[in-house]
Amino acid sequence: MKKRILVANRGEIAIRLIRAIQELDYEAIAIYETPDRNSRHLRLADEAIWIGDGPRKDYLDVEKIIGTALRSNVSAIHPGYGFLAENPDLARACENAGLVFIGPPSDVIENLGSKVMARRIMAEAGIAMVPGTENLPAGAKGLQVAMDFVARYGFPIMLKATSGGGGRGIRRIENENELREQYPIARAEAKAAFNDDSVYIEKVVLNPRHVEVQILADRSGTTLHLGTRDCSIQRRNQKLVEIAPAFQISEELREEICRTAVTAAKASGYFNAGTVEFLLDSDNTYYFMEINTRLQVEHTVTEMVTGIDIVRSQIKLAMGYNLHIRQEDIRTRGHAIEMRINAEDPQNNFMPEGGKTISVYRSPGGYGVRLDGFCYQGFTIPEVYDSLLVKLTVFGWSWEETVDRLRRCLTNYVITGPKTTIPFYLNLVNDPDFQKGVFDTSYLETHEQLFQYKEDNSEINKLARLIAEIHYRGENRYAK
Repeated sequence: MKKRILVANRGEIAIRLIRAIQELDYEAIAIYETPDRNSRHLRLADEAIWIGDGPRKDYLDVEKIIGTALRSNVSAIHPGYGFLAENPDLARACENAGLVFIGPPSDVIENLGSKVMARRIMAEAGIAMVPGTENLPAGAKGLQVAMDFVARYGFPIMLKATSGGGGRGIRRIENENELREQYPIARAEAKAAFNDDSVYIEKVVLNPRHVEVQILADRSGTTLHLGTRDCSIQRRNQKLVEIAPAFQISEELREEICRTAVTAAKASGYFNAGTVEFLLDSDNTYYFMEINTRLQVEHTVTEMVTGIDIVRSQIKLAMGYNLHIRQEDIRTRGHAIEMRINAEDPQNNFMPEGGKTISVYRSPGGYGVRLDGFCYQGFTIPEVYDSLLVKLTVFGWSWEETVDRLRRCLTNYVITGPKTTIPFYLNLVNDPDFQKGVFDTSYLETHEQLFQYKEDNSEINKLARLIAEIHYRGENRYAK
């Protein structure tokens, strides 16, 4: 077998994949669009191949990626997350071209990518779900079905794109007027975003916890869970903070949720790494939400508390190896928290800061600290991609130790040029509710004080920025 794997992604996740590929003694082949020509992942790969001007369209071009893979003489493609990671067309194209797709089979991705089909599979397996509908018919008939649903369950409801994902294609509807207005708009947006205008309805679970379970499955039918994560702290249905294991949940409930996740994975014929997501109500009732058929952004916290390399496991499973561990071998220890350091302005509705240059970059480190990023001093952030710069993950044996370590890292983190989420996170880690582990999906809406801060949080950071700025300008002047 050719010892070359193509990384069909960019940014920090491309670097994460490249490292795992090289550790397994494979060559890592990177691809890039023109706006990414200065991206750090290209420097770390064994080979980097330009695939087009983009932006985004070439990373989403299945035919171009398969052609590049075949010309590059690779044996496999790893999609990472985002872009084509949950697109069954890429997995199917790999299967047809004799390439290994590092992820589940195309039919599993297709079944679970349809939220309505996923609900049918879970219903047959006896797994509890939030009350919802099948795909709504187009036009007036669909609107009537929606009206019949709310007559039974009431408002608020979620209007969701059947092929949605990553927090996109979701609209919260509070009343009948909003439903009539938003229904055609939601269908049009679903068509534009996912090339599928199907939508369905779910009843809103008010202020739940968002709890998920990482699973690994091999081709022999062995399915293991790697414990829970809490991803409740979100903005616009997209996660900001991830925690492992899920906090403030009894051990009995945690084990029950994990067993249900394994049942869900087996019911869907799952293979490779995936994540089963649940909503946990205030009375400890939990509901199946979806299965993400890819590597999650937040896989780092699970790796920190279990010691299991999920990406390495993905690659080996795809290459035909079976799981070499048993469920009883897996033990979670301590706590881990991941924060997504984004180039965004939280005080301006998290507006992206693309197009700006990082003039100063000084990162923290030390025991229990992990950084997954791709930016560097002098890097100009492309305006056309996701705003994530780096994931800061910390580990501690106790929750208190973990929060203390996180506070220290955020205090010492200096990124000058774009606005970032760092000062917002500093407010968050100092919030009494966060320190007690009391949070749900309404956390940002009920803690408006988190947005009240000044950019410079300490005299130490002001001085660090000034010194680093002078040093950076001096280096550039010398270079010229």
